[in-house]
Amino acid sequence: MKTQGRKNVHGKGGVRFKAAYTKSKYESMLRTLVTDLIVKESITCTLSTARDLSALADKLVTLGKRGDLHARRLAAAQIRDVWADEKNNVTALQKLFGTLAPSYKDRNGGYTKVLKTENRRGDNAPMAIVTFVK
Repeated sequence: MKTQGRKNVHGKGGVRFKAAYTKSKYESMLRTLVTDLIVKESITCTLSTARDLSALADKLVTLGKRGDLHARRLAAAQIRDVWADEKNNVTALQKLFGTLAPSYKDRNGGYTKVLKTENRRGDNAPMAIVTFVK
């Protein structure tokens, strides 16, 4: 018999607190970070996030190398609609397909690198810098 009361993430009733950080929030954070990585070409975040971010960025560069309409739509589903260069009216998606991806046409994977740095001062979390390989 099911229990009554407030439900948590797993659907079990009677739980006082539910998990605050869900998968959808994590994926949303990764979308924002990968957009910032495309715009700035370097970003600092925690080590575990950096590893996931690097994998997602490599997939997006691979889509950018394909360059067809389907690849552009798949990439647009992940990248936020922000200006990479507002003076020249270039969005992050246009920068990915126009400048970043063609520069890796002779490279088969490994478009980003993760460099470990010192731990964060507040909570001692391991930090890393994610950059595109030149």
